[in-house]
Amino acid sequence: MSSPILNQVTSVKVKLGLLVAVSVTVASILAATGAVGGVPFWLTVPVTVALALGITQLLAVGMTSPLREMTAAARGMARGDYSARVTATSSDEVGELARAFNRMAEDLAAVDRQRRELVANVSHELRTPLAALCAVLENLVDGVAEPDPVALRTALDQAERLAALASDLLDLARVDAGKAKLSTTEVEVRSLLEQAVAEAKVSGREVRYEVEVTPTWLTVPADLSRLHQLVANLLDNASRHSPAGGVVRLVALATADGWRLEVTDEGPGIPVADRDRVFERFGTLAETEGGGGTGLGLAIARWVTDLHGGTIHFVEPEPGAPGARARVDLPLKPQDQPQISAKAEEPVMSQPVVTPTPPVPPGTESPMDALFGRFWPDARVPGNVRAVLYSLAAGLLAGIILPFRDMGIGYAIVILAAGGVILTFSVNRRSRFTQACAALCVLLSLTTVVRDAEWIAVLSILASGVLCLVGLVNGRSVPAFVLAGISLPLAGLRGLPWLGRSLQAVTSVRKSAAAVRTIIWSVLGVLVFGLLFASADALFKKWAGAVVPDLNLDSFVLRAFLTVFIGGIVLAATYLGLNPPNVETGNGPVRPVARRYEWLAPVLLVDAVFLVFLIAQATASFGGHEYVERITGLTYAEYVHQGFGQLTVATALTLLVVWAAARKAPRTTPADVLWLRGSLGLLCLLTLVVVASALYRMHLYQEAYGFTQLRLLVDVFEGWLGLLVVGVIVTGITLKATWLPRAAILSGATLLLGLAAINPDAWIAQHNVDRYTATGKVDWIFLQGLSDDAVPVLAKLPAKDADCALKDHDAADDDWLEFNFGRHRAKPLLNSHPDRNAAVCSTTTPG
Repeated sequence: MSSPILNQVTSVKVKLGLLVAVSVTVASILAATGAVGGVPFWLTVPVTVALALGITQLLAVGMTSPLREMTAAARGMARGDYSARVTATSSDEVGELARAFNRMAEDLAAVDRQRRELVANVSHELRTPLAALCAVLENLVDGVAEPDPVALRTALDQAERLAALASDLLDLARVDAGKAKLSTTEVEVRSLLEQAVAEAKVSGREVRYEVEVTPTWLTVPADLSRLHQLVANLLDNASRHSPAGGVVRLVALATADGWRLEVTDEGPGIPVADRDRVFERFGTLAETEGGGGTGLGLAIARWVTDLHGGTIHFVEPEPGAPGARARVDLPLKPQDQPQISAKAEEPVMSQPVVTPTPPVPPGTESPMDALFGRFWPDARVPGNVRAVLYSLAAGLLAGIILPFRDMGIGYAIVILAAGGVILTFSVNRRSRFTQACAALCVLLSLTTVVRDAEWIAVLSILASGVLCLVGLVNGRSVPAFVLAGISLPLAGLRGLPWLGRSLQAVTSVRKSAAAVRTIIWSVLGVLVFGLLFASADALFKKWAGAVVPDLNLDSFVLRAFLTVFIGGIVLAATYLGLNPPNVETGNGPVRPVARRYEWLAPVLLVDAVFLVFLIAQATASFGGHEYVERITGLTYAEYVHQGFGQLTVATALTLLVVWAAARKAPRTTPADVLWLRGSLGLLCLLTLVVVASALYRMHLYQEAYGFTQLRLLVDVFEGWLGLLVVGVIVTGITLKATWLPRAAILSGATLLLGLAAINPDAWIAQHNVDRYTATGKVDWIFLQGLSDDAVPVLAKLPAKDADCALKDHDAADDDWLEFNFGRHRAKPLLNSHPDRNAAVCSTTTPG
């Protein structure tokens, strides 16, 4: 795609300056608009950068595409393909270079075609007389025929034919070398024509010749030998194509600025489409007309004509007359003309030439190909207008629904719409793993409808995004999943050429105009009738107000930025699905260590450390609280809290140790396999004990200090790590580990979904209420900060305690797009405690 405005600029330097100016201007306007509209900084920056980069790419592609096309065409020429042409629409230096390249390609194609025709035709023309001459000579040598005049005449004819062909080729060589010069004398035209006719009669063809010169004394300045060559070739062509008894007419007459020669025959004539082709080298029509000759005569005739500064072409015969009519117009004062080939030169194009762009070979590199290399080849994914429109529609839906609304049905609709667009165009959508990821994404997105707790809803949305990415690339390993996460922001760059092809795919002006008209009439129809019905019916107005967003200036700017942001993310993910990167790059050749102790000693030492730690845990458990406080100086609650984070890190590091040892351990003997399974199996079992210890520590800590979202989430994460350790044990038994990375990410998403299913805020509230009932300790401020999911549990407290726990909870009136089951269920309970915000909480024990 190139800009018609930039096409008129005649300097590349000026174009680059305009490009920079436009990009900076667009970025500045967008940043200023976002600041005025109150758009958050985290939303303004990516949208501004993305739009400025997109505009730069779309404007610059027209400047560089001819260079890439020339590179591809040059590679094709190196392979012998001269059919490629370069799109040349600009007026700058690159456009001039592209037009010169196209002319060069046409000339090379013509030269290559003439070379092939030369070899084929010369071989054919030489073979025929040589075969006849060899046959005659063989008969003479073998004594089959006598060396009488007839046999010798036959041999001489074939030799003369060979000599004529050699003479024509020599003349042609002079043409190519540009060595032919004019030697001008006064030539009597009638004498020249009669001499040429006399020589033509010697050929023995059964045709009659008529010569007509007006005026009869016509004398012209010309090169006698070249002019004779011209007339002889025209007579030879006419006589060969005339039927037996036909008439070949030669007419010469004076004109206002020179003189004209016409040679007419009574043969089948020449089709209009072939009248220029016959003057090319070997451009004979003998194959279709049953003629003969070398195909060089008319090419030489044109050369002689051009040499004198004249013109030659075939014109329509006289009305009612059959045959072909060759017309030569020559000036009275011939001058040496620049040497040209028998093929007419193409005129220099003064206007921009638009030629079809050939398909770019897969190996052709673009700047993006050089940037991403083998990791992410472009693969020439065809442009897809539907993908772009659907992505923008998803962004527009987000811009309409999301601003100024709490999480609810609207969020789920946007997430499901975006996921549906991405999955529709994914090349891996039939993969079972991708389908499993898509199913989990759907369930996780519904968290926004069921749960009011933002922390679990946000985690579910992020988890669905991770599942979407790994499902799109269809990876099988942990590095592949990491590369999948990196690929989404990179898709904004990698997909720019594809976006350009998608926009170029809209080639039909009629279809585009029809689409625009349809959109305009549809919008007008909805607006007109919607306003009429809204003014006529209050209920319809209320419904319309719930759907149609508020479009004041600040709201419009925010919605516009959000539309571009969400639409851009969906578009990048769509391209990621259409053309996923090569995330399975492999980990390279595994090089086990040479000696067993190199890996076994570190693993056994780690095992020993784990054993000592577990002995210490057992001692603390059996020794009791007093023993721990006497030895460490810490209370038991402080003791169990102190190491929970470290135990979580140790569990994660254990997985890394197992992976590294499994890669480096040799398996050449049964003893190697036995030591590997034994040492790593022991480490995994000890790790499971550590996981159990960590979970028990967190339980004791929560009992002492209360339950919170973070503590519950860490419990789930530690449990997931323990599940991964169990998976490692299974892989060690089965020696098949390819399933583990996918199982790990699916199980993690499933655990998060299960956490959302148990209503975590309600679970936390219930355990804090139980702790309050048992110990009298409670943190009212923390309970007040829980979401509406916890309201059914907190409302069961005694009236004063319930008012204290429900303080600052508001029963808001949500529209249908904000519907949330947690808020819906809490609303009547909150209304039953109208004095909750005036409650005074005096029995607060911080946790």
